[in-house]
Amino acid sequence: MAYFAAFNWGWLLGALLIGLGMGWISIVQHGNGLSRKTAQRVAMLIVILIGVAVARLVPGRFGYWLDLGLLMLAAYLVGCAIGSWLRDRFILRQAPQV
Repeated sequence: MAYFAAFNWGWLLGALLIGLGMGWISIVQHGNGLSRKTAQRVAMLIVILIGVAVARLVPGRFGYWLDLGLLMLAAYLVGCAIGSWLRDRFILRQAPQV
């Protein structure tokens, strides 16, 4: 895994920076978001994909792409969390004038 991260550090850094930018510029939406059922399905899909990657059920190039995609998704989500936290921390929000 260390070789994998060392070889693909540019892609992982890119995903992290894109996530950082998206977390910074995104506007917090106070809408409904995903339904509970859809969120559970997405979470289950990610858990299954991680299980497939850990068990090494997909060999060769497609397994490599699966591993890289999951690591890039994780880097992107970490970047999004950091970017939104930084925006919340350093941008003062003003209460709406009524």
